[in-house]
Amino acid sequence: MVRQLALLLLLAGPVSTGPGFAAPDAPRRVVSINLCTDQLAILLAAPGQLISVSDLAQDPRSSTMVEAAMAYPANQGQAEEVYLMKPDLVLAGAYTARATVSMLERLGIRVVTFPPASSIAEVRQGMIEMGRALGREAAAQAMLEAFDARLERLPPAPSQRPTAATFAANGYASGSRSLAGEIIERAGYHHLAEDLGMPMGGFLPLEALIMADPDLVIAGDPYPGASRAEEVLHHPALAALTGGQTVLEENDWVCGLPALLDATERLAATRKWGAP
Repeated sequence: MVRQLALLLLLAGPVSTGPGFAAPDAPRRVVSINLCTDQLAILLAAPGQLISVSDLAQDPRSSTMVEAAMAYPANQGQAEEVYLMKPDLVLAGAYTARATVSMLERLGIRVVTFPPASSIAEVRQGMIEMGRALGREAAAQAMLEAFDARLERLPPAPSQRPTAATFAANGYASGSRSLAGEIIERAGYHHLAEDLGMPMGGFLPLEALIMADPDLVIAGDPYPGASRAEEVLHHPALAALTGGQTVLEENDWVCGLPALLDATERLAATRKWGAP
């Protein structure tokens, strides 16, 4: 690989300056190699500034912005292919392959890494930091203000909140101290994980879920085909629950995007108990 990359260094030509941007020192050729940075960059980048997103951004099972992502060439997050795109900025996630990030940095390419958002506060911070990385602070501020205004318009929670629990493949439940947990709280529910001592999430036995009998069970949308991990989602015991059930796809709230408020609003609309 070292020999291949040495050859790439010789073959690569100068980086084009591209169109003008509001910030004089803004990057002109941005490549994203992470699903969440893909989508946030699509929302905030100036025309022509973003030149490639990861292939996950074009996968409807993972992305909420498939149609918009189709306008960009897709990458597989490999150092060689990214380098040949001549980026002056690469956007990565905290869990992007370290070998890729390290190699790009050694080749002199600036890489900005974004951690996954685990709260609304971190979602807001991610917007600010993406705006700063792209030299698009004004656009990020406008996005943030619209996001905050939409948060304020959520219906108030009732004095006695109904309980909600997530239940996904292999019996995994999100924790109350997670982005999904805060979305549930913002929608006016009390997260069952808090009562079960699962603030960070983990395996939720089916028996414990049945005994707790929450007012709402939020399940993931099953993938096509058979999966042993998802068999628990079709267990007949779930029919014994007296509360409601709804489905939210993972892409609804896996990334810190304004679209997570779509999921919040849908959950708020499922409440059977009115606000005081």
